Amino acid sequence: MIQLRFILAFLAIAVSLFAEDGIIINTDSLYTEFQTDTEYKTNIFNAPGYKFIIPAVFISYGALAKVVEPLQRFDENIDREVSRHFTKHRKIDDYLQYAPITAVYGLDWMGIKANHNFRDRTFVAFTSYLIMGGTVQTVKIATCVERPDGSNLHSFPSGHTATAFVGAHILFKEYKDVSPWIGMTGYVVATTVGTMRILNRKHWLSDVVTGAGIGILSVEIGYMLLPVFHNIIGEEHNKSTLAIAPLIGNNQYGLGIAYVF
Repeated sequence: MIQLRFILAFLAIAVSLFAEDGIIINTDSLYTEFQTDTEYKTNIFNAPGYKFIIPAVFISYGALAKVVEPLQRFDENIDREVSRHFTKHRKIDDYLQYAPITAVYGLDWMGIKANHNFRDRTFVAFTSYLIMGGTVQTVKIATCVERPDGSNLHSFPSGHTATAFVGAHILFKEYKDVSPWIGMTGYVVATTVGTMRILNRKHWLSDVVTGAGIGILSVEIGYMLLPVFHNIIGEEHNKSTLAIAPLIGNNQYGLGIAYVF
């Protein structure tokens, strides 16, 4: 029961942060307060906190799967089938987990403009990974769930999956105005990472689902902290610029990077 209480407590804190309609930043005192937005309708897709429904459901499922017997058996049945049909360990998930966040920067450098500039994207990415990493490691230590292959007691939740979904969700939010398929591709890659963790018998299905939820939730928190970051540096409108150019001299070659913010 300590596992369920710990995870539900984390979920309750996250939901309480976003239970109202929006956050308004006071630029004088740098504090935040919640205020109702009268433009919201009853539609679920523009309702207050709708963006937190999916991660809340994912995290709740993972928590329940550790204490509810039918869900535990479902995890075990999946692992049993995996152990019968997949015996070779593949390490592609160790590298694939970073593909979505690489695309966040790579597409912009290729001329496909993101919604936020380099500095803001980096702040969101850094903050999201920090929140995700701290949450994942804390839950792992608190719950001590054994991996399917019995290698250690750090199975719950899946850090690889959480890492991949942080990148995938940032990719979606940065390029959704260009094409929703860019973000969907990121989610497919992140789902592949989670699937590989199950096939490699490093995680139960519930570990992967929870990892996805934590990754998405961490990104949403990262974007909500972006106005606070702007307040701290004293900027309302971001005009930072990144320039990269080759440097060639006498028997010397290199790459010059200039970043103005």
